[in-house]
Amino acid sequence: MQKIIFILLIISFIVGCKTSQKKEDRILFVVSNQHTYGSTNLIASNHFSEIVLAYDIFIKSGYKVDFVSPKGGAIPIGYISKNDRIQKKYLNDTDFMYLFKNTLRPNEINPLSYKATYYSGGGSAMFGVPENKEIQTISRSIYENNGIISTVCHGTAGIVNLKLSNGRYIYEEKQISGYPDFFENMDSKKYKTFPFSIEKTINKRGGEFSYSKERNANYFKEDGRLVTGQDPSSSISVAKKVVEMLQNQK
Repeated sequence: MQKIIFILLIISFIVGCKTSQKKEDRILFVVSNQHTYGSTNLIASNHFSEIVLAYDIFIKSGYKVDFVSPKGGAIPIGYISKNDRIQKKYLNDTDFMYLFKNTLRPNEINPLSYKATYYSGGGSAMFGVPENKEIQTISRSIYENNGIISTVCHGTAGIVNLKLSNGRYIYEEKQISGYPDFFENMDSKKYKTFPFSIEKTINKRGGEFSYSKERNANYFKEDGRLVTGQDPSSSISVAKKVVEMLQNQK
């Protein structure tokens, strides 16, 4: 009888260890609460496809995903295509859509619980996230604990102010992609509300901004533990690369 109890205790310990390990296998999506372009009445939103295409890859690869925004709670969603099979699937998933109404606040996040961050884009990404010190602290902690930082499109704006503990920008001497000035409509009212140029800021602060002059080219760069994509077409590739890198760490 004692032998049986001992064996059961060992099994419980092993299962418990596996469960604990799984709890750590999380990806943190960084999104914005911003509903407008700057202080205008122009509607801004987070890019739905950039979120769901990556989310789908991470979930199918066995990772859990949490969403954090500067204020927590609801976030605006746009750039939706109901003709896309994956987008349609998640649009009809009430549990998934619930996450957009209940994102976590930065003070609810334990960085040690996450293997990587994923900054999605959309016009909203230019506001709120880049200057948020709490989110910077979270991402820095994840990165400095051997985690991965990933971004797509205007989501790259979220790391322009991100510094390591040594005071250097996380992207110094690294190739970084994101939505380039080449494709920005600089005469538009929306663009004129942007607080900075992603491309110019990255280059000015010691990074090497890299992009393709072809739209929807599935262009992304991997440099160290930074994985950054140019536009929505690279969302899946960025997510797959993050998964590949995480699996290689095990």
